[in-house]
Amino acid sequence: MYKLVAIDLDGTMLNSYGMVTKETKETIRKVEEQGAKVIIASGRPIDSIKEIAKEIESQDYFIAGNGAIIYDMKKDEIIYEKTMTKEKVLEIIKICEENSISYNVYTEQEILAKALKYNVLYYHKENLKKEESKKTKINIVNNMYDYIKNKKDARFLKITICDESKTIFNSIIRKLKEVKDIEVLEVSHMARKTIVQGTEEYSISYYYTEISRDNVDKWNAIEFLIEKLGIKKEDVMAIGDNANDKKMIENAGLGVAMKQSTPNVLEIADEVTEGNNDDGVAKILQKYYKNINF
Repeated sequence: MYKLVAIDLDGTMLNSYGMVTKETKETIRKVEEQGAKVIIASGRPIDSIKEIAKEIESQDYFIAGNGAIIYDMKKDEIIYEKTMTKEKVLEIIKICEENSISYNVYTEQEILAKALKYNVLYYHKENLKKEESKKTKINIVNNMYDYIKNKKDARFLKITICDESKTIFNSIIRKLKEVKDIEVLEVSHMARKTIVQGTEEYSISYYYTEISRDNVDKWNAIEFLIEKLGIKKEDVMAIGDNANDKKMIENAGLGVAMKQSTPNVLEIADEVTEGNNDDGVAKILQKYYKNINF
């Protein structure tokens, strides 16, 4: 039996409507009753993850900001932190501003954005369906450089960079790779999100990357956690769908990709489960843990 299960949120545990289904919640509860720990491993800020962790009754830990932070739910505190310095964030903001490319800054509590575009637009639309306590906090800031420069006591988890033009996107990636002490997530495909507005659905597509502190990823955070808990890597199951899940899927005892995962994630996964709209997380857990029937 796998002793720890690390599960991504967007495109994995959450369906296209940003919800955790009843079957997935019930399956996770039954897995934890068998003694395994189920943790969320997401790129989202702390406050956005915390409410979902409560919803699935995951009471121990979760990973935020793609591995920048591990949060202890019981102690209500951060136990592991590898965040970006303010100086490095400002350096990247300057490059983005000079090249007129869209970007967002993730702190431990909120997403800072200049406009509701791309991934932030998806979170905004998702928020419209949620009660206040469960919303992802989005703060629209006009002058990001000055705002960050004057902001005190904030933890900077990551920066996301988005554009619809592959040419513009690739140009900024080349410049970012020259910046020292950061990790630039390798993403070669377009992100596609489904947004529901009333009775209609429409898709948004864009190229994106995520910038974090050097050597920060979900697997490094998992390694810290399993050492603390006395769990071997062979006893870890990791489930995800995107480039920021690749390292944990590669290194876990069982790496699981969602059916709609990006090609480079599907290639390295030990198993492929159903998609996030077909309870793929629940189905893979039901396969490996006993006495879970519906």
